[in-house]
Amino acid sequence: MTQTSSARPKTNGSGIISSDDERKPWLTALEARFAQAEPNLSASRQGLVREILEHAEETYFLSSRALAKRYDLDPTTIVRTVQALGYKRYGEFAADLRSHFVARITPYALMKSAVRDKRSVANHIEHTLEMDIQNLNALRSQLDVKRVLEIAKRIDRAGRIMVVGIDFAASLSNLLAYGLVSIGYDAEAPAGSAGNLNQKILLLGPKDLLIAISFGRCLQDTVDSVIRAHDNGVATFGLTDSEKSPIARFADGCWVTSIASPSFHGSYVAVVSAINALLVACSQLHPQRSLTVLRRKEQEFRSRWYTPMVGKSRKRNSDKYE
Repeated sequence: MTQTSSARPKTNGSGIISSDDERKPWLTALEARFAQAEPNLSASRQGLVREILEHAEETYFLSSRALAKRYDLDPTTIVRTVQALGYKRYGEFAADLRSHFVARITPYALMKSAVRDKRSVANHIEHTLEMDIQNLNALRSQLDVKRVLEIAKRIDRAGRIMVVGIDFAASLSNLLAYGLVSIGYDAEAPAGSAGNLNQKILLLGPKDLLIAISFGRCLQDTVDSVIRAHDNGVATFGLTDSEKSPIARFADGCWVTSIASPSFHGSYVAVVSAINALLVACSQLHPQRSLTVLRRKEQEFRSRWYTPMVGKSRKRNSDKYE
């Protein structure tokens, strides 16, 4: 997990984002090469590169000969096209194509790639668990405790903390916000429409903090929330999986944590562990305050815990399966 100093969006005097490349779509390394070389490529080569990019889940693992066979071309055509993009060797192109696949990955592409592997169901389960462990080990080896403490202190200084995570990432934003509230912080993970999210962001000020959580190419509403918060002078921080992702690009700083997984929705094991580390740091900054808040919470929850029915027997639901 690393923290990066990403490029801040450029604004004019009124705080509106300037009409330069800050509003352009985020490009992978391969897309950037293609965009630069495209004017000098023939129509047939342009079409070939687009096909390869658009079907990366079917092409990223192919050798030059296999790729040529897929498109019914001579291998030399593939090699020359790769060279026209500025690559010296096919291996360099293949590495960027794989990175492009990972960055542009979708649940459908992941599932399609997993089906192509021809593994048994048991093998798929084992592979998923292995990837989870790898992500967690990578986080452990890269975890910078000082960085965790820095972000915890920034959260502690904030008047309000808004955590933005949408779709699958909503579970992560709710976890972080609920955990912060549990130890006395004014935190919220807005739910509902994009309009509701935008209205909440407009209420933030320079003393507040916005934390955005999104991965891969990142969701538009999440990225827009970072940009709008910046326009209002709000400090921003992101949880993402690449130093080149839009969240890393627009946020003041970010943690990069892998979600690589054969699962169609990615793996949040390492991200949850990072959030847990952050919550522990926040709780220990003011341990007595945390204890006071948690004590009140414990008293309130006593009436909410499950209480067995005394003197009555209840048939277990599991009995019907015996």
